[in-house]
Amino acid sequence: MVAALDVGGTTIKAALLDEQLQPQAALRAETARGADGTALAAQTVDIVAALTEQAGTGQPAAVGVVVPGIVDEQTRVCHFSANLDWREVRFGELLEDRLGLPVAFGHDVTAGGIAEFRVGAGRGATNAAFIPVGTGIAAALLLDGRIHRAHGQAGEVGHIDVGHAGKCGCGATGCLEAISSAAAIARRYTERTGRPADGAREVVELARRGDEVAVAVVQDALDGLGHGIRTLLTLLGPEVIVLGGGLFTAADYVLEPVREWLAAHLTFQKMPELRIAELGDEAGRLGAGLLAFDLLGA
Repeated sequence: MVAALDVGGTTIKAALLDEQLQPQAALRAETARGADGTALAAQTVDIVAALTEQAGTGQPAAVGVVVPGIVDEQTRVCHFSANLDWREVRFGELLEDRLGLPVAFGHDVTAGGIAEFRVGAGRGATNAAFIPVGTGIAAALLLDGRIHRAHGQAGEVGHIDVGHAGKCGCGATGCLEAISSAAAIARRYTERTGRPADGAREVVELARRGDEVAVAVVQDALDGLGHGIRTLLTLLGPEVIVLGGGLFTAADYVLEPVREWLAAHLTFQKMPELRIAELGDEAGRLGAGLLAFDLLGA
């Protein structure tokens, strides 16, 4: 078995997984903060101990941990994570020294993509992209059957310029993430109405019921996604695109407009097969487990 941890800015989802990726123990915890990574490393040691106690087993064969940010999976260094307030944290080495176990360290969206490509909606694809639309937007890329990482720099589709005037948190103008992320949808609705929105799902539900502002905000977001996906198709030609995250839990409302936008705007690019992610918020944790099994050669 392996221990798998999907670390978010506020919450950790952890499990002890067997070779069939079935959880033998699971828990959630509030993420320990600290700019040098030592607090999270200490917490991870405690979590692994708690999982093994819960399952009544010995130590796992390996541990997989994934985080948001710019992560070089080969060197096991997180170069930057806004969610964790990290810069140049050698977390894989740090955790391995504390645990005395093999540690796979990676990026949360890449790990989620690995899980979707192997055991989820992307099964059978050779060239594909997994795009979860959440607080931010990034992509996991499968090219000719291999995950494309570029030392953690690949897949930042949220920062493609899709042609609007809004400022992005990265400092640029026009980024996909600034108009189409779940956070942007809620923020833009609130800015226009003065009424706080509890996430993108609420805005989508308001749009279903005919709220004109919600309809416009969601349409802007879906048009932005169309632009971003068209750029991805032009550069890399994925045959399958797996869409996930909070926005696409309302797939019956949002998927067809994206497909229609692409059908109307693609010229020479091949129309991809659009699929809805199957693994939900388990994708990152399952991907962390798969990274750990890969480390063992399983």
